[in-house]
Amino acid sequence: MFQRVAALVVAGGRGERAGPHADGPKQFRRIGGVAVLLRTLRLFAAHPRISDLILVGHAADRERIFDLLAGTDLSERVDLVDGGPSRQASVANGLQAMERRAPDAVLIHDAVRPFVDAALIDRVIAAIEPSAGALPVVAVADTLKAGKDGLVVRTVDRAGLYAAQTPQGFPFSPILEAHLKAARSGGEAFTDDASIAEWAGLPVRLVEGDPSNVKLTTARDIALADRQISQSKEAQLPIDVRTGNGYDVHRLVEGDHVTLCGVRIRHDQSLSGHSDADVGFHALTDALLATCGAGDIGDHFPPSDPQWRGAASHIFLSHAKAVVEAKGGRIMNADVSLICEAPKIAPHREAMCAEIGRLLGLERDRVSVKATTNETIGFVGRREGIAAIATASVAFGEDR
Repeated sequence: MFQRVAALVVAGGRGERAGPHADGPKQFRRIGGVAVLLRTLRLFAAHPRISDLILVGHAADRERIFDLLAGTDLSERVDLVDGGPSRQASVANGLQAMERRAPDAVLIHDAVRPFVDAALIDRVIAAIEPSAGALPVVAVADTLKAGKDGLVVRTVDRAGLYAAQTPQGFPFSPILEAHLKAARSGGEAFTDDASIAEWAGLPVRLVEGDPSNVKLTTARDIALADRQISQSKEAQLPIDVRTGNGYDVHRLVEGDHVTLCGVRIRHDQSLSGHSDADVGFHALTDALLATCGAGDIGDHFPPSDPQWRGAASHIFLSHAKAVVEAKGGRIMNADVSLICEAPKIAPHREAMCAEIGRLLGLERDRVSVKATTNETIGFVGRREGIAAIATASVAFGEDR
């Protein structure tokens, strides 16, 4: 019935109930090695009925979202809109930004429901009418109790009670007007878009939901989701594991230190290069990019660009990690061989492994740094330069 169906993904929450985490709000936390938000966006971007894709995020997260989408096919597909002080205000902002695209209908979805599937999206779209919305629900299965002061007051009849899910679908103009009307009223706060539609007099039809379409709310929810995906990956045969190789060399010049695999080492020479000339990180960056056909370090950080002059090479390695993950990859291990006559690498090997592990999110037994000399042969043997060879393994699965 509807020609243009847009999707509005809401990702402006702070996720307090999930607790503090190094990755920040729960929409940025990884399940199966991929950010929750990225998983959700991919599901809607891949659906053939979705014509437009709007993401509403917190203003403080703009740069992080751009970094997350960079290097993926979503970077050109997704329009980012700043959210408001509440979910209700955020959705209103997204709908107003979408108005110029004039969609016929819109699906409004919580970013932290990353397990929605195409069949559920199809059911919701099919149920939307010009004068009615559609709400996916799951019948309440548990016995319900009303309580007060820590005591059961009564058992609540669960017949006709449902748990609401997203995406919730609506004809576009009526739900936009309902949101604007609710904003003008400045009164009641609504917990979802179906409740705003009900308040505004827009009927909402019930649609069969999906029990697996869970909302990730707590840290435990996220841990269980990660375990579920990991177990699913382990069960997949064949496993798509790719290996990439990288090689780099830089000339030695007069100086007082070298930087190798992120560790500054005092030395009577320095490596010459446009950045900090860390051959270990440069080779490993190329190895990671090779696993997903993403070119090489020069494509992403051209030496002709003055902004990278003297740059720390951990920037390049972190970028390569982000590219791999955006394409659905999970880094399995990293191995770097440094070829030099001096300085001695052994005293610094553990620090190098720790830095690689920190940047790539790898445990110690998945990182290796080795060193060898060139037996005084060639430019390395003459102490004219240092070379590095790197190998990285990356697993790609269903999320790619």
